[in-house]
Amino acid sequence: MKSSTTHSRGQLAADFLAGSWRTEQCAVTVSPAEFDLLTNLLYNSGSAGLAWWRIHESEFRTTPSGELLHQGYRLQALQSAMQEERIGIAFGLLRAAGIEPIMVKGWVAARAYAHRTLRAYGDIDLVVRPGDYAAAREVFERSEPAMWWIDLHKELVELEGVSVSDLFRRSRIEMHQDVQVRILSDEDHLALLAMHFFKHSAWRPSGLCDVAAIVESLPKDFDWELCLGSAKQRRAWIASALILAHELLGARLENVPESLRSHRVPAWLLETVLTQWSNLRPEDQSLAGQPRPLFASSLRNPRTLVRELGERWPDPIIATFNLRGQPNDWPRFPYQLGAFVARAGQFLLDRMRAT
Repeated sequence: MKSSTTHSRGQLAADFLAGSWRTEQCAVTVSPAEFDLLTNLLYNSGSAGLAWWRIHESEFRTTPSGELLHQGYRLQALQSAMQEERIGIAFGLLRAAGIEPIMVKGWVAARAYAHRTLRAYGDIDLVVRPGDYAAAREVFERSEPAMWWIDLHKELVELEGVSVSDLFRRSRIEMHQDVQVRILSDEDHLALLAMHFFKHSAWRPSGLCDVAAIVESLPKDFDWELCLGSAKQRRAWIASALILAHELLGARLENVPESLRSHRVPAWLLETVLTQWSNLRPEDQSLAGQPRPLFASSLRNPRTLVRELGERWPDPIIATFNLRGQPNDWPRFPYQLGAFVARAGQFLLDRMRAT
């Protein structure tokens, strides 16, 4: 019964967010009780803006939950406006130091939505050439505002095997206000968003909305082979993201080749995503990517040790992704065990070094 209920909550969130990135919204068919539940699930998961957009022309907009989502959307829109100003500042500071950055995720992904304010983002993610990384850090460390709003990268770990030089070679310039902003190619950007979604265990529905919105706005000359890459793992994860975006969120795949539209997502992957989406609570620190209490404290209290071991057991997505596995029909237990042992081994190694 618990599994069925969990699955239903996740499916409810998926059904509600279907098409939420588009200009035109379909009718909202949830019950008042379901809407209250959805507000609790989505508000703190980066989906408040999308949830408000879904109900902004319905009778739910005047309910207490609707007002809460509206407030969340207003705050999100304010934060987006502040970040858009800072984007120009960031590019100006780096270029004054002779450093050229590429902006990824965040504002770039938001461009595919009906309104950029529907897509929440915090830090400004910038990629610089490895040789410029130290100098770029110095630029932001001595400037105001300080580094807290910049997430600086010298590589994109999600795009393993792709050099930063190749990213720059394929990048392009877009105008943002009066600033020329360099962004990834459409191919690299979609690959990054799909892989990033799974890298973070698929726990944020907005991550899959990114994939859906981008796919529906792809140009006709989009190079699918470049996007997919040559590695089997990367191709399988990207294909799975496309199918999940279609099956869970109703993404239109007319621009996607038939070979990818026929890709089959294994049952465990779909079930894990729905489970993640059923537990989008701020107090659920393990799903929200927040640190749990130190495991060392559990070693001193055997009564909590078993519980902590269970709660730290890696989910199938993160275990498979981190061990460079593919999302196929094989059992997930070996991946989960391997990921757990690797984490435990690192914990013990760190403890030995500290003593």
